[in-house]
Amino acid sequence: MDDLNIPEKKEWYTLSNTSVVEQLQSNPDTGLTEAEARRRNEQYGKNELPKKKKQSVVIRFLKHFNDILIYILLLAAIITGILGHYGDTIVIIAVAVINAIIGFIQENKAEKALEDIRNMLSLNAQVIRNGERKEIDSTELTPGDIVLLAPGDKVPVDLRLLKTNSLKIEEAILTGESVPSDKEAGPLANDTMLGDQINMAFSSTTITAGTGTGIVVAIGKDTELGKINQLISDTESITTPLIKQTNKLGKTISIAIVAIAVAVYLFGHFFRDYPDGELLMSVIGLAVAAIPEGLPAILSIILAIGVQNMAKRNAIIRNLPSVETLGSVSVICSDKTGTLTKNEMTVKTLITKDYEYQVTGNGYEPTGKVLLEGQPVGCDTQQVLCNLINCFEFCNDSSIGKDAEGQWKVNGDPTEGALLTLYNKVNLHEKAIDRIDTLPFDSSYKYMAVLVKAKKHKLIFIKGAPDRLLQIAYKEKNKEGVQQFDTTYWDAKITELAQRGQRTIGGAYKIVDETKENVTHEDLQQGVVFLGLAGIIDPPREEATEAIAKCKQAGIRVKMITGDHVETAKAIGKEMGIGDGKKALQGKDLERLTDNQLAEVVKDCDIFARTSPEHKIRLVSAIQADGDICAMTGDGVNDAPALKKQM
Repeated sequence: MDDLNIPEKKEWYTLSNTSVVEQLQSNPDTGLTEAEARRRNEQYGKNELPKKKKQSVVIRFLKHFNDILIYILLLAAIITGILGHYGDTIVIIAVAVINAIIGFIQENKAEKALEDIRNMLSLNAQVIRNGERKEIDSTELTPGDIVLLAPGDKVPVDLRLLKTNSLKIEEAILTGESVPSDKEAGPLANDTMLGDQINMAFSSTTITAGTGTGIVVAIGKDTELGKINQLISDTESITTPLIKQTNKLGKTISIAIVAIAVAVYLFGHFFRDYPDGELLMSVIGLAVAAIPEGLPAILSIILAIGVQNMAKRNAIIRNLPSVETLGSVSVICSDKTGTLTKNEMTVKTLITKDYEYQVTGNGYEPTGKVLLEGQPVGCDTQQVLCNLINCFEFCNDSSIGKDAEGQWKVNGDPTEGALLTLYNKVNLHEKAIDRIDTLPFDSSYKYMAVLVKAKKHKLIFIKGAPDRLLQIAYKEKNKEGVQQFDTTYWDAKITELAQRGQRTIGGAYKIVDETKENVTHEDLQQGVVFLGLAGIIDPPREEATEAIAKCKQAGIRVKMITGDHVETAKAIGKEMGIGDGKKALQGKDLERLTDNQLAEVVKDCDIFARTSPEHKIRLVSAIQADGDICAMTGDGVNDAPALKKQM
């Protein structure tokens, strides 16, 4: 084969499957030959993130003396030593060294961020080489390799998907999406944002369901994860307000002291004719007296105490002056998923033909109740509700339970985990129902169906996208029985839940003959009865809502910058007190703005959705351009560059 030349920036998601394979000179059935893979490895290198050359421990320690406060301390120590004040010299040097030790320890803890990102790469990968399936070390992957994906796998590189089978990928750490992304293999429009590129699989994300086949389009530093790693390296940290002020004070004092010392020496020498030796010692004494050697010592001690107090509150401060900067913050930018919210999907609303129910409790812990007009209800008096919840439980492939630390976790799809938690909250425990056959969920038909044996008859439960279930349902169930389907009612309810930022999922059923032993798509073409809807959302953290209220009282403005969908972001923002629930900008809107225009826009908008790491850096920079002291908080890899840019 000829040498493969991949453009630095290639929008693979816009191309057809055939075009992608042709440009990468590969074969989706047989993959690359071992010889060609080795040749490409030599051309493009290993699938690894570049490692920054580490400085020696001595150099990293000495860098903590590179500070105007420390310069003044050391100068004072030298002069006091010359004058024979050795006690003062020892105390001053001790303060400088202790300051450096504290900073060195804190820096070592904070510098693990880049190493943690590197460790997120998958260790092994299933590929097709020479027409055979084999497992290789992920570092050996190269552009054009055909990679196979299965549930539980961590995606080792950036892939353009060629085939998908009910494939779902958890991308929260990269895009901020609160639920797994349903993947498909067709080409997309040129302006498709990162979070909407459903025909791509990105390095470090996790397969939660289904299977897929993809072709490697980027490795190492060229992956989206690699670009974030480079952004972190390229982003310059900003000097804190305290350092700026002390630097300015130090320079001013230094210039003043030198000027006054020279003037005194010249005056004494030319106008008073003092002996040079006596005059020089007097000038040095004057200079030492003028140096505020106690100021940096006091500042360092106060800041060190502040760092220790923050550590007691589980907050690690990397640099001493940063603790003072926290008190100067005027704007806080926050990620949503996992930061403002729990990153645990929760059913908050249930809707049947007759009633709308509210569900209390957050996360996967099965504590909470189903309320109707504020009062708890039971399934003994709400048969349609009981049927709907049963549908969600039996039409489900996930499980929930406690981990080693006693925290409730979902094994499988987060949405299904939320439905299982709902089932456990109402304590149905329908032991008389047995699952016989399953029609797995697939994004092409957007539903899942199971054949079950109930107490009196066999029936099929169907769970899926409401719009799809509305197409196949012919009737609906209410408290009076089964009646004609009211499409207008359900369309309005779906729209209402979407405006609240809740993702909707529908439930339906069909009674079948006792002799039936399997379920097919043809079974769902008639006789399906619609039961109702569930509204699911990643709920806000209660402590985060309280913190936002306190920030407002302190005059600090909070902005949400997330990769999640705009309606979800607006709804969560309104609930937590960020924005008005109406105004929000998306990443594609930001790309059309110049830096000056963006600096004006951020003054009036508090919700930014569907953003990438590059967008987050631009937003933080735009806020800083207006003179604000900006703090950034987040828990995803996509937040890391902006976290470094803050202040």
